[in-house]
Amino acid sequence: MPDETVRSASYTVSCEDYVHVVEFSPFDCGSPASLLAYGGNQYVVVGTCRFKEEDTEVEDVEFTSLQVFLHGVRVDAIAWSPETRLDKLPPVIRFCTAAADRKVRLWTSDLQNNCDVKVMEGHTSYINHLVFEPAEGKQIASVSDDHTCRVWNLDGNETISFRLRSPGVSVCWHPEDICKLMVAEKKGTIRFYDLVTQHAILSLDSGQVPLMSADWCLTNTIKVGAVVANDWVIWDITRSSYPLEKRPAHVDKARHFRWSRANENLFATTGYPGKINSQLLVHHLGHPQPVMIGSASVGAGLSWHRTLPLCVIGGDRKLFFWMTEM
Repeated sequence: MPDETVRSASYTVSCEDYVHVVEFSPFDCGSPASLLAYGGNQYVVVGTCRFKEEDTEVEDVEFTSLQVFLHGVRVDAIAWSPETRLDKLPPVIRFCTAAADRKVRLWTSDLQNNCDVKVMEGHTSYINHLVFEPAEGKQIASVSDDHTCRVWNLDGNETISFRLRSPGVSVCWHPEDICKLMVAEKKGTIRFYDLVTQHAILSLDSGQVPLMSADWCLTNTIKVGAVVANDWVIWDITRSSYPLEKRPAHVDKARHFRWSRANENLFATTGYPGKINSQLLVHHLGHPQPVMIGSASVGAGLSWHRTLPLCVIGGDRKLFFWMTEM
């Protein structure tokens, strides 16, 4: 019997180069299409996606490139600003990148002739993740192998720095309370910081290492998930600092954990790229086994669509999209 959960990608989009990171915008940009950015060795491409699940006139997926930003150095992380709007005249595209040269860059474009780049320097090692403050987009937080989490303003100035006890791997902002920031560390600890007092107010312990990626469920903020070693782990932050649930996920180490934005019980994990393929698993908290297994040629990055149960990973000259039937 073939395993019905093993699926090839629902849709693919061809790219010019290897894709290191890919991010759907989590914010309403004033367009029926979804904004998507992906980064490679030298560039960032910003475009819009429409899927047949949203528009019956679309055959599978319709990707329209809006602008290619020459980056000059490998892109390691991308974060969207809530200020990005396609329904303004002129439109506003704003996003941040972390790069292999340990710098954060803030990009602002009107998709015409004006493109402004601010470079933020301060991290002394590899930057693993970054995020915009989600209400107004006036601050950016980044975490690094240099054992710091830093908060920046849009002028490029560092306003807050938290000293971590191990490399910072993920950072998430509370969707309503902009004074609360979640920072995950490689040694298995997740801390929540109050940005007013600049103190940790809560910590979670995974009980094992290395923690490679964590995410805050923004549709139900009592849930936090992560991948640690080969396992995924889930916390209910109102009940315990230790995981509520834990399951083995990937034979080799797990790499990414992301909650779906369409369903608070749905999340995806990826394994480390093997010699040929990378494994994507989609899990549902009500099911003991993954509800979908996908494979991509040496994939990188992981992101969920804002409203559909659809996720994307990058690969060699391709974007791979999987729709989850729920």
